[in-house]
Amino acid sequence: SSGSSWDKCDFETNLCKTLHEFNLQPGWIRRNGQSGMGPPYSDHTGNESAYFLSLSSEMPSSSGTLRTDVFLPTDEEHVCQIRFHYWVSQSGTLIVGLEKNSEDIVTNIWQVSGKLQNQWKPNTITINSTEKYEV
Repeated sequence: SSGSSWDKCDFETNLCKTLHEFNLQPGWIRRNGQSGMGPPYSDHTGNESAYFLSLSSEMPSSSGTLRTDVFLPTDEEHVCQIRFHYWVSQSGTLIVGLEKNSEDIVTNIWQVSGKLQNQWKPNTITINSTEKYEV
């Protein structure tokens, strides 16, 4: 549509606009495949020196949250789509949640569990919200 705008986010120089330092809970690190921390050894394009966000494997039972900035409400003209590549280890689960402005709860809108994936996979989530929200 006429009002479409894309924020591309690659973590090469820092975190992207929608993910600020204070939105990163402990455990998350920005690294690349050459960091010596185990797989993944490259980003989704196969680039070993490209950066991605990773949950530290030092605490196997750990969980961590990434929070976006506040997004404006969606409507027929303003649709929100979040496209990302993800890698889930065997024991991991990745959940995408939606927290609306008026609510204190996070509603899960998508999730995937590890099993035997060990590869980068793309995903696109479309979000509808009549009020401001965070993901």
